[in-house]
Parts: sequence; C-alpha cells; structure tokens
Amino acid sequence: MTDFTMATDSDGVAVITWDVPEKSMNVMSLEGFDELDGLIDDALADDAVKGIVITSGKSTFAGGMDLNIIAKMKQSAGDDPARGLFEGTMAKHKLLRKIERAGMDDKNKGGKPIAAALPGTALGIGYELPLVCHRIFCADDPKAKIGLPEIMVGIFPGLGGTTRLVRKMGAMAASPYLLEGKLLDPKKAKVAGLIDEVVEDPLAAAKAWVLEAKDADIVKPWDAKGYKMPGGAPYHPAGFMTFVGASAMVNGKTKGVYPAAKALLSAVYEGALVPFDTALKIEARWFTNVLLNPSSGAMIRSLFINKEALEKGANRPDVADQKVKKVGILGAGMMGAGIALVSAQAGIEVVLLDQKQEAADKGRAYTADYMDKGIARKKATPEKKEEVLGRITATTDYDALKGCDLIIEAVFEDPKIKAEVTQAVEAVIGEDCIFATNTSTLPISDLAKASKRPEQYIGIHFFSPVEKMMLVEIIKGKETGTRAVAKALDFVRQIRKTPIVVNDARFFYANRCIIPYINEGIRMVAEGVAPALIENAAKMVGMPLGPLQLVDETSIDLGAKIARATKAAMGDAYPDGAVDEVIFWMEDEGRLGRKSKAGFYTYDDKGKRQGLWSGLGERYAVTDEQPSLIEVQHRLLFAQVLEAVRALEEGVLEDIREGDVGAILGWGFAPWSGGPFSWLDIIGAPYAAERCDQLSSAHGDRFACPDLLREMASKGQDFYGRFGSKPAAA
Repeated sequence: MTDFTMATDSDGVAVITWDVPEKSMNVMSLEGFDELDGLIDDALADDAVKGIVITSGKSTFAGGMDLNIIAKMKQSAGDDPARGLFEGTMAKHKLLRKIERAGMDDKNKGGKPIAAALPGTALGIGYELPLVCHRIFCADDPKAKIGLPEIMVGIFPGLGGTTRLVRKMGAMAASPYLLEGKLLDPKKAKVAGLIDEVVEDPLAAAKAWVLEAKDADIVKPWDAKGYKMPGGAPYHPAGFMTFVGASAMVNGKTKGVYPAAKALLSAVYEGALVPFDTALKIEARWFTNVLLNPSSGAMIRSLFINKEALEKGANRPDVADQKVKKVGILGAGMMGAGIALVSAQAGIEVVLLDQKQEAADKGRAYTADYMDKGIARKKATPEKKEEVLGRITATTDYDALKGCDLIIEAVFEDPKIKAEVTQAVEAVIGEDCIFATNTSTLPISDLAKASKRPEQYIGIHFFSPVEKMMLVEIIKGKETGTRAVAKALDFVRQIRKTPIVVNDARFFYANRCIIPYINEGIRMVAEGVAPALIENAAKMVGMPLGPLQLVDETSIDLGAKIARATKAAMGDAYPDGAVDEVIFWMEDEGRLGRKSKAGFYTYDDKGKRQGLWSGLGERYAVTDEQPSLIEVQHRLLFAQVLEAVRALEEGVLEDIREGDVGAILGWGFAPWSGGPFSWLDIIGAPYAAERCDQLSSAHGDRFACPDLLREMASKGQDFYGRFGSKPAAA
C-alpha cells in the first residue's frame, strides 16, 4: 500500500493523488516523502507530461505531518541528533524546492506547471506542500480550514512554510498565521492571499490552468529578478519597525517561555537578510533547535498524542457503547445551563429542570443568547439556533426525566440538597439510568450514599464556563461501576471535550493541585513578598494567570468557604492558617474579587482590572529583602506538581497522561512544559528531589519530597520512562 499514486491523462497532465490507507485524513510520513519524491522525478523526466496536479483522494487534503513521527525524530536522529535532524529537514526542503522549481533552468525557463487541488482542509505540511506549487485551487467548503497550526503544539512551520509565507505576504501580514496558528476557511484564505482560487471542482480547474500556464506563471516572486519583501526587509526603515514590534509582541505574549515562537521570529528575521535558499537553511537550523528543546517534545506528547488518546477512549472500560440519547440536568444555574448548551449542540435531547419555571427558562435562554452571539459572528444561523433550542425542555416536573439515560445533577454544593435531589430523581428514572453529580469538592463516595444504585453513581466535574473549558474530570466513587465510567466517557466524547478519569479523594485532581498554587501566592503576600513579583513570576514561568488574579476571578468568598469546609474536615491537620488570615480579612473588607469590583486587584466601574490593590501593602508590608525570581517560581510550580505526584502515589491518578493533559486544559499549568509530570522529567527527578529538600527546609513540610519522587531520583528514573502510557499508581 502506498500513500501517493500517479496517473497521466490523455492531455498530458500527471495527477499525483495523496490517499493514506486506513486514515480518515492524510498525514505525511517519512515513507510518504520518499514516494512523492520518486513520483515528482518521474513526472518531470517524462516528456509526455505537460504539467502536474497534486490532489487528495479524500474529502480533505491533509491534516499535516504525523506528529507521532515528529515526537520520535530526536530519538531516531542518531548519535549526533542535531546533525541528523538538520540533514533530515534539509532533505525535505530539497524535495519541496524541486517541486517549486519544477525543472526550470537558471533563467526561469523550461519548467512544468504544478498546481495543488485541495478538496478541503489543508494544515501544516498539508499547506506547506501546496505553498510550493505554482497555483492553489480549493473547493468551496466553508468547514474547511487552511493554515499552519504548528505553533499550537510547540513547534513552528519548519518545512519552508515560515520562509515562504513571509516572502509571499510580508512579516506583518504573515504573523497571525505563523505566530498564532490562525486558520481560515477557503474564501477568507483567498482574500488573505493564502490560496489562489476557490472553485466548485478544484481538480478540473487545476488541470485547465496547468495546460494554459506560461513560463512567467510558474516563477515564484522570490525567484524573480528584483524581488522585494512585502512590508520591507529588516534593513528597510518600514521593515525595521515591523521586526521591532514583532519582537515586542512575541515576548509580551509568551513571556519568553515558548521556545518555538522565539525560534520562528529568529528564522524570519535572519532569513529575510539573505537569499531564499540560504533562508531555508536558516529555517531548518532553527527548526532543529526547537526539536531538540525538550519543551517541543513535551507539548507534542501532551497536547496532541496524549490528548488525542484520551479523547479516543484510551482508558475506557470494555463495555458496550453507552452513547447518551437523553440527558436530564438538575439545576439551571450557570453550570447547568452550560451543560445543557453543549449537550444540545451535540444533538442530545435535554431536560433542564429547576425548582422554579422562571429559573429553568432562564437556563434555557442561556443557549439562546449564546446562539445569538454566534449568529452575530456568522458562526451560526437562525435555523441552527432553533434546532439547538428545540432539543432543550425547561421544566420543574420530575416526570419529564423519564426516558433519560443520564442524569447530571448541578445543584447547590450542599450534601443535604444533593441527597434530596438524588432520591427525588431516582423515584422516576429507569433502573439503567446513570446518575452523575457535578461537584468540584464534595467526595463522590459520600454523595453516593443517598443513591439506591451506588454502582451507577459517578462524578462529572465540569469547569466554568462549560462551553469554553475543554477538560471534564470524571470521578469514580468507591462503588462506581464500569458502565457508569463508560457512560461518562462516552458523553464527554459526544460533547467534544477531553476527559480524565480519577478516583475519589478530597478535591479530586484538578482542584487538589490548583488550590495549593493559589494558597502559595497568598501565603507569600502575608510574608511580605511584593504582589507584583508573585504575579509576574507566575506569568513568566508560563501560568496564564497569577495566583492573586486567579482567586479574584474565582471569587474570594468561595475560597473562604472552601477553607472553612476543609478546616472542619481536617481538624488539627489543616495546614493553611496563614492563608486564611489573608482570605478572611479580604472577605471582611468586602473585597470578594472581580464580581464585587474589589479584590487583590482594583477594578473600574465596568469591572475591568486596573492594577494591584495598594491596600495590601498597608496590611502586609513588603519586606526590604525580596526572594529571587526563581525562588518564587519554584514555590508556585512545586506547590502544584508535588500534589500531582501525591495524587499518583495515592492512586487518585491512574495514568500520568491524564495528569499532564488535565493540568494544561483544566487550570493552564505552564503548557510549554507539557504538564507537571513532563516538567519533572525535563528538570530531572534528582534535581526535583533536591529542590524539595531545599524548599521544605525553608518554607515547610508542604514541599516535602514524596516517596515516589525520592525513589525515582535514587534510581535515575523519569515518569514517562517508568510509567509510559500504561495505567500508573505507586
């Protein structure tokens, strides 16, 4: 079986078709490059071939490079990986340059026209390949996406996409597609200049163009005499300002922790100073630099390979299909309304139940408002809105829950109320119906005691806002059965989110790790560490929000409530009294966070954050001697990762893949690192254990080195080496 085939028609047009067997979308492999190389050679050498069209045998063109191969490139590059990676990259450049030059001589004469006919989506190498062709035709499919999303998984377009797009459009115009991974539908891609034509039949249009193309039509601008870069090269006054601004923008957004963005900008800047073929070598060197950086491998593994595996049911029990047909949602507040929205969008019939009809109707209106915003942005239609709304029944009648195969309870976080609702629901639902509770803190095993069927009781923890947050945490109680787990996983896959499955324990996994992060930031405030140092240290190590801003966003009174409940449950073992002093004082001051327009930050009348509140310094004076940046960063990071390790030790986490993916998607743990376990692998267990000892000596037992980490340090092990992709518990 081959990925590429070629057939020449009676007009002399050679059609090279990309169609990877047993794949729903084409992805490029090393073997695929070799096959394409051979076919291009054959077509260029055949006098009967007047031109070439590269197309796809599928409904899309290509999804890019097989990232499983990219993830292993460093290991397979030989004893000198830098040289191996560079030479391997340059071999691909040679092939793509061969297509681009198409047999032309030094005077740009004698080449064969080569066009790309895209039936749909073209991403990564799936766009870099058309970019070397002389004209790009794409089908008029509004669902198709064109672009270069590599930056989203920790690398950058390293097979000519960076150099060509900048020389085609200019650095400023190309930046959204290179630095942000922005994707466009075909019509917008044509307007932007990414492709040339949007047509009903791209293959027929490409063939017709090939037969009519002249020598001048197939010469790329950068190969033509007198070429000047759009917007100006770095040594041009206009270009100079572009690159100064680009550097500031990249560092402002990435805080210097994402190596791919910095490498991309370097490749663009340095490449713009030299001839095109030299620029390709520079791009290849920076691409090699990124591939050698452990960050890129960790990001690819967590954000693509592991995430995709979990979404496909890597840890799903071997149980028959549990696809949800009708879901009952109890509680039409913000969480319930959000769950109803994503369920209805997935084609599931929804019963949204609340105590009062007014509340239930308001919850259903949340979907109407969301769809209206989509219509305004031309992401939805009035017909689609009515279709989605038609799936939601807002009611106060428990009898409406009959026929539901899944119930999701999202009422107030009170065990008594949840127990009452559970019993009321079980009086009307069928015996096979799975009951799930959406809770962020309450133990599932305790809540399940109110159920007649604890084996069918499970936790499904959504993050707010439901429609935006990609992670869903599924929590198994002590008696939860495999069918309930399968039902929860299948439901999460239906609503197109990423699930992780954990065992029941206080705060489960996500909150268990994020609360210490918040607490460590607050504890440092009480110690006299400058709040600005705390917040900026967090952002400079890759956290999306500093701990003080995060607690403002989630609300300070919620933090106080969780603290009181935790203290009541733990008694003398409760470790966070110093944190409570700050939180309870803020609560007493009425500074409850963004919702009250007053918290650790100040806000204007519209709730826009203005800056850190000066009153903090009056209560907790900033000390003259401040800790180093790395000390603050390590306190904030180790507070999280040590809880992740303890969760693995205790069997709360069963798979480190879920620990890494859940951390990034759930609370934004430094995505550049690949997650807490990947970060520990990057710094190494011996160093991590040593830092634990230093931090615990200086700051307390919360930084004590877990036994598992200590053991791994003594054996020189890493987490992915020890546990790999297998279920893991200490």
